[in-house]
Amino acid sequence: MTTLDAPQRTLTWVAVCPLDVLATERGAAALVPDGPALVQVAVFRLVDGRVLAVQQHDPFSDAHVLSRGIVGSRDVDGVEVPTVASPMYKQVFDLRTGVCLDVAGKQPVPGASADLRTWPVRVVDGTVEIGTVPTGVDAHGAGSMRAGVPGDGEVRP
Repeated sequence: MTTLDAPQRTLTWVAVCPLDVLATERGAAALVPDGPALVQVAVFRLVDGRVLAVQQHDPFSDAHVLSRGIVGSRDVDGVEVPTVASPMYKQVFDLRTGVCLDVAGKQPVPGASADLRTWPVRVVDGTVEIGTVPTGVDAHGAGSMRAGVPGDGEVRP
């Protein structure tokens, strides 16, 4: 099977809030559908205008706190990437990909990955929307939803 043969995920776009209520360089939590369940998502508005979303659950502290993390940036292979540091134990995550950049001497709780799940985000007519997998579709199949699928966080009229 090639990439072209891989089944395409169908996304449902869920409105979570008006863009103007998201403070720049701060996070907010949203509850969105994830297949048949609901999941907490941390949504961040960056100074460059992008809006990105990662899981709200901190895999190191086992608490839903990442929207309260410290937003910053870090040089990764010569590229400045937006980050969030957990407010609990200060692990640093790439907001674009969810990759843990700094485990800060801890291990994730048993059964959890050190990396965060990400969601596609788009802004349409001033409303932030998160791309979710509709009910009945496997939300946790091979390859989690990562930034770069339609809904790249860019603000569009």
